[in-house]
Amino acid sequence: MTHKRWLISWIGNADRLAAEVGPVAGYGPVATALLSAEKFDRVCLLTNYGHEPSSAYCAWLEQRCGYEGTAVDLQQIDLSSPIDYASIYNEVSKHLKDLGLPRPEVELTFHLSPGTPAMAAIWIVLAKTRFPAKLIQTSKEHGLESVDFPFDLASDFLPEFLQRSSERMERLAHGPTETPAHFSKILHRSDAVRQQVELARRIAVHDVPVLILGETGTGKELFAEAICAASERAGKPFIAVNCGAIAPELANSELFGHAKGAFTGAVAARKGLFQEATGGTLFLDEVGDLPLETQVRLLRALQAKEVTPLGSSKPVSVDVRTIAATHRDLVGDVASGRFREDLFHRLAVGILRLPPLRERDRDIDLLADAFLARINADAQGNPEWQGKNISQDARKILALHPWPGNIRELYHTLLRAALWSSGSTIQAEDLKAALLQMRPIEQHSFDKPLVKGFDLQALLDDVSRDYIAKALKQSGNRKTLAANLLGFANHQTLGNWMRRLALEKQGQPD
Repeated sequence: MTHKRWLISWIGNADRLAAEVGPVAGYGPVATALLSAEKFDRVCLLTNYGHEPSSAYCAWLEQRCGYEGTAVDLQQIDLSSPIDYASIYNEVSKHLKDLGLPRPEVELTFHLSPGTPAMAAIWIVLAKTRFPAKLIQTSKEHGLESVDFPFDLASDFLPEFLQRSSERMERLAHGPTETPAHFSKILHRSDAVRQQVELARRIAVHDVPVLILGETGTGKELFAEAICAASERAGKPFIAVNCGAIAPELANSELFGHAKGAFTGAVAARKGLFQEATGGTLFLDEVGDLPLETQVRLLRALQAKEVTPLGSSKPVSVDVRTIAATHRDLVGDVASGRFREDLFHRLAVGILRLPPLRERDRDIDLLADAFLARINADAQGNPEWQGKNISQDARKILALHPWPGNIRELYHTLLRAALWSSGSTIQAEDLKAALLQMRPIEQHSFDKPLVKGFDLQALLDDVSRDYIAKALKQSGNRKTLAANLLGFANHQTLGNWMRRLALEKQGQPD
């Protein structure tokens, strides 16, 4: 059997710098490997920087190392964080499976040098388990080196692991199963939330910054309060600020304070939130909405543990633990330049990812009962109020609704339904009336109704234009690679389609 040699690697900072600056910065780990080794049949490069700058790097790499465009693949990998082991493992494993790996005819090589230490660790795990592969590394001092440390996962590690797991299961079976007291307000039955509670409990005892990711309404502030209560800073100030609600021109003053006369209207000196929270915890909700200028000052505050109020030249020492939260895709914002990468890494030491309510089906009934009990208690004593409960038909509607507003939407929907229902039981009709139906932003092509004037060919042309545009974007406007992505035999076939669909001006010749 003829074997094909594939190299799979992340694109790292040193690689991008080599393409942008030139030989003065060295060739970077990937180019060094390609120039030093026997030619690979395929080079699969992974990036979490954004497709456009990575496409430019690929073009430089092909020219520098003598590889044709079809031999070098680029794949955007969306990570929650470049140091989140679980995210890296899951996304890389998915991509390797999409490539049809492992295959008996493909000899894999993973490059350890580009990327973060977490990325390198995952290559080692995958190479020794699910995707057997050779490991290489490069350095300026030693060039290309093979990395070999043979071990047998089954004989070296599994017996001990299984023994520890059995002991742990026995402890759990005979021990308490209650949620730790500080996290008792986080109502849940689902495994997804339980895992995040357990992770938050472990993070809480270490005085490190925390980043909480999750959609709006998933309970990020509730987690922040629980982490603070379970930490050594319990009983110290806990100050929460919604960064998205601060006017950009006031963000620096709000967070870091100002001296008297620092700007028009500053009639007195004012402490910022960092000084007010000193000794305790500062919860920066929607941190992704901070302007870039404020991000620079925030990074300085975290690194130096001091702030300089506006209009002052004298820094003030602060001792604050930050818990940041956002519903935004911060990794995407880093790639686009909207959020500073150095600040991201400073904030994202302990990372939590809160699941949306639609992925917590076991929790909806639990939350609904708790919220309705609160609503009943709040209205107790009102002569016009009847205690409310929920019918089974109404519960079915709760289970099927996607809850784009998550827990916050569930609470306010139940409050409306309780107010509007005429009897003591909230019926399905009451709940339907209380739900806010959001209009979709746009209609998908395949959702168009079959009515008079329907044009199937026009719909197929629209779909073709959409996928051709995606392929061109993903390939960096290189027609040969775009044709390969679309399953066309060659770039001439793609060109014919583009002319028919009036897309001739897009794309570039290879």
